[in-house]
Amino acid sequence: MKKSIALIALAAAFAAPAFAAPETYVLDSTHSFPRFSYSHFGYSTQLSRFDKTTGTVVFDKAAKTGAVDVVIDTKSVNTGYPTFNEHIQGEDFLDTAKYPTATFKSTKVIFEGDKPAKVEGNLTLKGVTKPVVLTVTSFQAMPHPMMKKDAIGANAYTIVKRSEFNAGKYAPYVGDEVRIDIALEAIKQ
Repeated sequence: MKKSIALIALAAAFAAPAFAAPETYVLDSTHSFPRFSYSHFGYSTQLSRFDKTTGTVVFDKAAKTGAVDVVIDTKSVNTGYPTFNEHIQGEDFLDTAKYPTATFKSTKVIFEGDKPAKVEGNLTLKGVTKPVVLTVTSFQAMPHPMMKKDAIGANAYTIVKRSEFNAGKYAPYVGDEVRIDIALEAIKQ
């Protein structure tokens, strides 16, 4: 009897699925760039980005959970034109003298199958925090071919009203709706 109980226990141990633990990934700042776009008087859609971003992503594929924590250096705004960079950093828009960073902290990651599809969280910009939902348009988890470490990458976007973040100067002529896209890559620690 003892022998059969031991065999059952041993068989159950081998048959049980492996439980993965959450894994932490650190953003690769050379491949992680938030961008923003908006209508400029209806003439064109302007596209700019931030050059300095840090943060972490926690990913547990087996449990279908995750967390995202991103810090954007708003002084690194890059419009492609130095004078306009200064204009965007001014009090009417980002006010980087008072608010040198913007943050996104997730509250929930929603999976479709094995991949995250939406990330709910709080965006803090210019001292104002609002809930937003990032829609994930692509996601990849695999060993990085050059670094030989596990890595993840994603593209996601959300749309906000800049006036809700005290940055509504010239609205509605300069579009109030701003699309924020983030392309990120992160390396497992």
